[in-house]
Amino acid sequence: MNTLTIFYDARCGLCSRFRRWMLEQAAYVRLEFLPYDSAQALQRCPDLPNLRADQEIVVMGDDGSLWQGAGAWVTCLWALREYREWSLRLASPAMQQVARRVVHWISINRIGLSHLLRLRSDDALRAQITETTCDNGACSIQTRNAA
Repeated sequence: MNTLTIFYDARCGLCSRFRRWMLEQAAYVRLEFLPYDSAQALQRCPDLPNLRADQEIVVMGDDGSLWQGAGAWVTCLWALREYREWSLRLASPAMQQVARRVVHWISINRIGLSHLLRLRSDDALRAQITETTCDNGACSIQTRNAA
């Protein structure tokens, strides 16, 4: 496997922060993130609406393999150099039930956690940008004042 596509909720602060965190990590495979409700996501995975991607993270390998919920989280950790060992621990029979419960709890509480932790979603950050200008290789972003 060379690429993992992670379908995430771009309107969720926790999901968006997880995306940014993963992109900062050294990975064994290429990571691609798509908002689960985008046209590109639906084109990549036509079954996505049937997978409850609005409720739990969905990950797809370039071979067509699909993971959801705890399996998707473990797969994301498996892709990262510093966290592969953790993924193997969480995938063990002794830890699978714990991982499933924790991931389910986070999934159903992610919006509340986002507000509690003041995590801004990708959509909210994009909405704040009014203009991007680049001159001689230096770019600047103009933003609306936060209310």
